Amino acid sequence: MIDKPTRLLALCHFWVAFGAFALACVLGLYQVLERSGLVPAMQSPGVYFASVSTHGVLMAFVLTTFFIMGFGYVVAVSSLKTPLWNPKLAWAGFGISLLGVVLAALPLLTGNASVLYTFYPPLQASVLFYLGATLLVVGSWLWCVVMIVMHSQWKAAHPGATVPLPMFATTGNAILWLWTSAGVALEVLFQLIPWALGWTETVDVGLARTLFSWTLHPIVYFWLIPAYIALYTFVPKAAGGVLFSHDLSRVAFILLVVFGLPIGFHHLYMDPEQGSGFKLMHGVGTFLVALPTLLTGFTVIASMEIAGRRRGGTGLFGWIGALPWREPLVLAAILAFLMLIAGGFGGIVNASYAMNAMVHNTAWVPGHFHLIFAGTTVIMYMAVGYYLWPRLTGKPLISDSLPVIQLWSWFLGMVLMTTPWHILGLLGQPRRISSVAYNSLLTLAWDPYELAMIVGGLVLTGSALLFAYILWQSQTGPAAEQAFEVEYTGYQPADGPVHPLLNGFKVWNVAILGLMVLNFGYPILQFFLAKTFGSIPWGY
Repeated sequence: MIDKPTRLLALCHFWVAFGAFALACVLGLYQVLERSGLVPAMQSPGVYFASVSTHGVLMAFVLTTFFIMGFGYVVAVSSLKTPLWNPKLAWAGFGISLLGVVLAALPLLTGNASVLYTFYPPLQASVLFYLGATLLVVGSWLWCVVMIVMHSQWKAAHPGATVPLPMFATTGNAILWLWTSAGVALEVLFQLIPWALGWTETVDVGLARTLFSWTLHPIVYFWLIPAYIALYTFVPKAAGGVLFSHDLSRVAFILLVVFGLPIGFHHLYMDPEQGSGFKLMHGVGTFLVALPTLLTGFTVIASMEIAGRRRGGTGLFGWIGALPWREPLVLAAILAFLMLIAGGFGGIVNASYAMNAMVHNTAWVPGHFHLIFAGTTVIMYMAVGYYLWPRLTGKPLISDSLPVIQLWSWFLGMVLMTTPWHILGLLGQPRRISSVAYNSLLTLAWDPYELAMIVGGLVLTGSALLFAYILWQSQTGPAAEQAFEVEYTGYQPADGPVHPLLNGFKVWNVAILGLMVLNFGYPILQFFLAKTFGSIPWGY
C-alpha cells in the first residue's frame, strides 16, 4: 500500500491537473460557440484568443505535466515497493511548477499572453508568461531527477533483476522529457525572455520555430506514455488477463523514446528556413515512430483477447463481447483505441508532405490534435484517475455506473466535435480565426458542421464536469471498509529475464544523442553560420 505522504503528494498533483482540465473544457465550450459565428453577441477576437491561449496552456502543459508527475510518484513507490526518494525535492518540484502556473495565468487571463500554447514569435507575451512557463518546466525537471534516481537505486540494489515495466516506462518518459524540453528551454531563455524584457529589439523567428519544433512533437509522446503504461500494466489485469509480451512492451517504449525525438520538422513543412533534405529525414522518422504505436495496439489487444477468452469468449470475435465493458479501464482502452485509429490516419496525412500542404493551417489540424490528445490520451488519464482514486483516498468511487456514463459521453462528444472539424479543414476553413462570417456559398456550407461541433462541445463540457464531480464526491465520501492496492498486470509464463538493452537507457541515450545531432545539428547551426542581411540569430 502506498504510504500516506506519497498519496498526499500524488493527490495534490492530480487535483491541479484535473482542476486545470475542467476549466479548460469550459473555455473550450466558449470557443466553439464564439468561433462558429452563430452567436454575434459573443464575438470578441481579444477575448477569444486569450481564451484559446489559456485553454491550450491548461490542457497541453498544466493537465499533462501535473498528471504525469503525480502518476510517476505512484508508479515509482508501488512498482518498486520502496519509499519515495527525497520527498522534499518532489514537493519542491510541485511548488515551483505551481508557482509557474500562477505566474503564467496572470497575463493569460488579462489578455497579455494571447500567443496560443505554441507562443511562436513574432507574437509577444508578457515576460511573466515566459517566466511562468520556465518555472513549470524546471519543476518537472526535479520530478525527472527523482524518477531516474529511484530507477538507478533499485537497479543497484537488485543486480541483474528486471526493472518493473511501469517504472521502466516512467523512467523512459523522464529521460524523454529532459531531451524534449531542452529545445523550448533554449528558445525561452535565450530568445523570448530577453526580447520580452526589451533587452533585444529583434528575434530570429526561424530559429525560434526550429527550437520549438525540437519540443513540439516529442511532447506528444511525453503526454502519451502514461496512457500506454496504463494500457500495458493496468488494463489486461482489469480485463482478467495477462500481458501478451513483456519484451514487446519494452521495445515499444524504447522506440517511442528514441524515435519520438528527432521528428519535429513535419510541423515546418511549409516553413522556408529549413531545407527539403532535413524535412525528408524528419518525415521518415515520423513514419518510423508509428511502429511503437502499432506494437502497442497489437500487444494490448492480444492481451485483452487472452482476457476475453478466459472469460468464456469463443469464435473469431466472441472474446470482445466477453470483456468487462463496465470496467472503466477496459472501456476507456477500447474507446481510446478507436480514437487512436482515426487519429493515427490523420497523423499519416500530416506527416506526408503533399497532403500536409493541403490541410496545413486549416481546421483539420486542431481536429486531429484533439482526437489524439483530448481523445486517446485524456480518456486514459480519466480511467487512471478512477482506478487510483480509491487507492489514494481510501474511499470507493461513489458509483459504478457514473464513470461508465462519463467515459461514453466523452467519447461521443469527441466524435461529434472532431469529425466536423476534420471535414471543415478539407472544405478549406482556416485554423487560426476567431469567427466565421457567413456571407458566401462557401462559408454557408460550413454552418451544419459548426452546429455539430457546438453539440459536441456541450457534451464534452458536461462530461468533464461529471468527471470532476465523481472524483470530488468520492474523495469526500465515507471511507472504504478495506484497503485498495495498486496491482499491475502479470506476464505470460514464458517471459523470463529481459535482455540488458531492454532494462536500461545508457545505450539508448547515446543513440538519441546521435540522432539529435544528425537531425538538428546543422539546422540550428546554420542560423549562426549563414550570412544574413538585417537579421541576427539571437537578437543581440
